[in-house]
Amino acid sequence: MRQFHHDPDGTRLPIKIDNASNGEFEPLPLPKRCRLGNEQALQDADTAARKVGQDRRSFMVGACGAASTLLSLNAVNAAAGNTGGYFDVADEARYNTDLAQSALNGDEFIFDVHGHYINPHGAWRDSVPEGARPFFGFPKVQACKTAEMEGLDYLECLSGEQFVKDVFVDSDTDIMVLTFVPSTPDTEPLKIEEAEVTKQLLNKDGTENRLLVHGRVNPNQDGDLESMDELAERWNVSAWKTYTQWGPNGVGFWLDDEDTGIPFLEKARALGIKNIAVHKGIPFGPQSYEHSRSDDIGRVARAYPDLNFLVYHSGFVPGKAETAFAEDAGKDGVDALVQSLLDNEVSPNSNVYADLGSTWRMWMQDPTSAAHGMGKLLKYVGENRVVWGTDSIWYGSPQDQIQAFRTFQISEALREQYGYPEITPTLRAKVFGQNAVEPYGLNQKSVMARNARDSVALAKAANQPDPHYLTFGPKSRREFLAFRRAEGDA
Repeated sequence: MRQFHHDPDGTRLPIKIDNASNGEFEPLPLPKRCRLGNEQALQDADTAARKVGQDRRSFMVGACGAASTLLSLNAVNAAAGNTGGYFDVADEARYNTDLAQSALNGDEFIFDVHGHYINPHGAWRDSVPEGARPFFGFPKVQACKTAEMEGLDYLECLSGEQFVKDVFVDSDTDIMVLTFVPSTPDTEPLKIEEAEVTKQLLNKDGTENRLLVHGRVNPNQDGDLESMDELAERWNVSAWKTYTQWGPNGVGFWLDDEDTGIPFLEKARALGIKNIAVHKGIPFGPQSYEHSRSDDIGRVARAYPDLNFLVYHSGFVPGKAETAFAEDAGKDGVDALVQSLLDNEVSPNSNVYADLGSTWRMWMQDPTSAAHGMGKLLKYVGENRVVWGTDSIWYGSPQDQIQAFRTFQISEALREQYGYPEITPTLRAKVFGQNAVEPYGLNQKSVMARNARDSVALAKAANQPDPHYLTFGPKSRREFLAFRRAEGDA
């Protein structure tokens, strides 16, 4: 019998439905329906493992384990009347490896435009409050010999290798964009210089294909506009990452504000890096809440047709269910983005892109919200403009998000009633990677060809699957507040 280092008893599910946050919002209680779904999935996995003659951990690591989990979630969701969306998996896939692999495996080009990495050696450590142990729950730390050392020495356990293992070896991700959190320059948990080190770790074969980086710019913060020149010329950033709700004094801005947003967009245009990655939704709190909404997206998209506006999180608001679009209702979430596009006559498949980072992960808990949210994005932003993002590493390996989306389908009833598209293999492939190729200026075929023979590909080929099935983000208010302090937000 094969020995596993992680979870040898098979108590962790391969599809991770929990209340982990990405650190930008306080963790929400896991709904009773989801708790029941997890309980049912464990029971069903135990029964199925015995039926196919496997120990539970071996079953969980295989394709049948993920298929079984999705089927259990379907059953519990249906019993609760949550049937607007579902995971399209054959019942026999729980026991039949070929059927499970047919549903869950794929050869799509997967371009994750929304990734995070924390440098364990960064200068941000100097601002950690006494007694705090940020990121202590990471599995790499827990398995490390120095995990129990005093102070922050345990952070030495973290490394770029863990990032590579979770994102590229234990998932089907081909390429990722490393993005940044809002912060002042001296409290960044990941600086551009440190991101470059991580980038070079992945691109050490000379392919420069596995990792791209953003440049953090908040134009309402002194010095950020001036720093754009160096970010473009020295660090070759692929997009500008900004947070309109954030400000050094707690006051956000609009992208079309004359003193902040417009100079930012004009400088981006002048420097020739025309991707504006803007955080919308996932509000940080009540202060300057209005700036978390997507009201300005349509205005700037119409005024700057030569720029690409990548709306990170798609305006999603945690804790607010997505329903059918209600025009002029003043609703938050995805509706605010849709309303802004309609008000400014920005057609689908124009210069606005919708990112799914954290959004899809949260929608996995609520298939009806997922159906409405995804349906609205595909209908109004466009089938060629919804881009894949996972917000990993906060949610551990993104493989479960990939498997869930590979099988997700909007119910026929909602498609007929609201004009949502069927999620076909062709449409899935667009979302997974093809839609992001154009704004990020990549040649998909050449990237895939070179990736097929780099060191990550060799590591994947030699890998004996032993995923940890853990999530890293905060799961309680206490963890959330400690997380915010670690990221420089006191």
